[in-house]
Amino acid sequence: METQRKTWFITGTSQGIGLVLVQKLLSQGYNVVATARNLEVLKTAVNVNSDSFLPLQLDLTDEENIAGAVKAAVEKFGTIDVLVNNAGYGLMGGIEESSDQEVKANFDVNVFGLLNVTRKILPVMRKHKSGHIFNLSSVFGLIAGAGWGIYCATKFAVEGLSEALAQEIKPFGINLTIIEPGYFRTNFLSGSSIVVPEHPILEYTAIEENKRKHSEDIPGNQPGDPEKAADVMISIAQLAEAPLRLLLGSDAYQFANYKIQMLQEGMESNKAITLSTDFAD
Repeated sequence: METQRKTWFITGTSQGIGLVLVQKLLSQGYNVVATARNLEVLKTAVNVNSDSFLPLQLDLTDEENIAGAVKAAVEKFGTIDVLVNNAGYGLMGGIEESSDQEVKANFDVNVFGLLNVTRKILPVMRKHKSGHIFNLSSVFGLIAGAGWGIYCATKFAVEGLSEALAQEIKPFGINLTIIEPGYFRTNFLSGSSIVVPEHPILEYTAIEENKRKHSEDIPGNQPGDPEKAADVMISIAQLAEAPLRLLLGSDAYQFANYKIQMLQEGMESNKAITLSTDFAD
């Protein structure tokens, strides 16, 4: 019963894995603080009236708004045991065709928004000397592909800051797990979670075909089950020693192995050059 009374604070919960996670947690008796950009959409999506449920509208770029949400959560439930930084969206387009404004907007949500929420919640966890943070990255935080460069860059950033943060907060009894999903069967590709550059460059024909595939062919055929992803996170949150990184999905496992192979082959083929730059003594 003690685990069921724990309080989860989750961003990006009006759709996808975030919504599934909220629904599962509430059905299992947890306290849930669910946040989204649009409060009414969130309430309609969850459709639950319970003392264990606190829905909040959240602007990830507004630190005062975030501080208010954290305060409301603590006032209602006493503490925050688990943080899930799930909010984010994809910018699908080439590097050249992505404007400065579009790139910054993607980083503002996927990276700086995650940092803003984490900084406001960490004092609560440090006070209680316990907690668990899940940072939703992607297998594309490990390997990048044409047409996804900016999105991958945001997830690469999440990987790096999370790896460092996990070491910093370990002495306070706080775990951090980087979740690295592959393609999951949600509306991520067909909803508001994907944007494309306002000014595409049609000469990048391969990128244009990639955009078409992700809007027409892949949706509905993703291998990942969001229900199972939510179950995994709930299970991992109960571990005293949790993994730093967790790939989700057979495709994620394959992509990660491909990256490892590329790194190893590149390192070995250039080993002589690498070692030649040391001082001779």
